[in-house]
Amino acid sequence: EVQFVESGGGLVQAGGSLRLSCATSGFTFDDYVIGWFRQAPGKGREGVSCISSSDGSTYYADSVKGRFTISSDNAKNTVYLQMNSLKPDDTAVYHCAASSVPCHVWGEVAPYLEVWGQGTLVTVSS
Repeated sequence: EVQFVESGGGLVQAGGSLRLSCATSGFTFDDYVIGWFRQAPGKGREGVSCISSSDGSTYYADSVKGRFTISSDNAKNTVYLQMNSLKPDDTAVYHCAASSVPCHVWGEVAPYLEVWGQGTLVTVSS
């Protein structure tokens, strides 16, 4: 059974930090790129970041470049998203997902990715 379990969200003040975790199981982790997308109330889905464990390539949306860092622990089949300098615009439910496409197109495919987990809510207050 394929599973994605997101955690680490919460309420934080603007300028603060959070670290999200995405624990996966039920598929071969190294065969896919794993990434994060987010959906804020009343807004479309946005591909935030992606990492490929096979070649180390990453992708960041322009809105998070320089503030967010994605990493993976292949031994634990887990992907992390370190979020610093958070802004109220970062408020959203964050989901992780896997895809066979290259990371550099993550932003384009994010609206079509299957949602497996419940997501984790990040709320940034001003």
